[in-house]
Amino acid sequence: MTMGKRTQATALEVRLLREGIIESRHIVHAAVCDERGRVLSVAGNAETATFIRSALKPFQALAVTTTGTLERYELSDRDLAIITSSHKGTIEQVRQVFNILWRVDIDPSLLQCPIPPGKSSPLEYNCSGKHSGMLAVCQQRGWPLNNYLQRKHPVQQLILNKVAEILQMPAEEFISVRDDCGVPTYLMQLGQMASLYARLASGGNLDMERIVRAMTHYPEMVAGDGEFDTELMRLTPGELVSKSGAEGVQCVGMLGEGMGLAIKVIDGAKRAKYAVAIHLLQQLGWIAPSVAEALGEKFLTFDQYKRLEVIGELSIL
Repeated sequence: MTMGKRTQATALEVRLLREGIIESRHIVHAAVCDERGRVLSVAGNAETATFIRSALKPFQALAVTTTGTLERYELSDRDLAIITSSHKGTIEQVRQVFNILWRVDIDPSLLQCPIPPGKSSPLEYNCSGKHSGMLAVCQQRGWPLNNYLQRKHPVQQLILNKVAEILQMPAEEFISVRDDCGVPTYLMQLGQMASLYARLASGGNLDMERIVRAMTHYPEMVAGDGEFDTELMRLTPGELVSKSGAEGVQCVGMLGEGMGLAIKVIDGAKRAKYAVAIHLLQQLGWIAPSVAEALGEKFLTFDQYKRLEVIGELSIL
């Protein structure tokens, strides 16, 4: 990532209004980068560091697309989409995860993601697609299946090296922690996250292009009906690729333009990141006013008394 002379600007503020009166506030940082890693615009600080969480999933899926695993087991784009997902555990989504494991001849009991509260199987956990993809790669490569979550496991090292290659950083410089599902995730600056999504959306890499195609063709697999990523990609077919992460992380790539947007809500509020995403995507011209209006009806207005508003703009560097 290439920093300009100034990578700080006024942060965004999201306000919850109750009958027009401010009740709560959220502070939000955001950055836009191109595929060369240059910071183009910013709100707050592009060097804000946070864990990328589930927004890493399209890049974790590179382990599947770069090893011949898709071809070996005849996995489809729907399978690849669920591998990138933070799904809702619907019957359709759980069946898609099971399909991957069935094709690679792996018992679901080998999934090491948690069983959601009130559920009966790890297949229903929102990260089960990602885990099934990792197991598929292990099966294809003959790597151990029982410890695939470990940082030094070959599948995790493969993923780390792919991310390091994209960002042109030494792999040993990444700070790794466990995500809620047990898989390693990484501490990154917002500019680095935006750069990743710029590269994902650029169309310059066949493996990433296939991941984007799977996500945009089957957005219902990536999140689910009524969820932000799914609704945004449905409303902008073939134009945007979107993936949320926990604790206020949201990333979006503009397809064919080689630009990525990364958002972090400082207090981790989910509602605020969606409000900022709609606001900035409209400012950037990445979505039409009609799309912003449709998304606003779902994610900005809660009832007749409460709504969100965003204060501030991106600053061009």
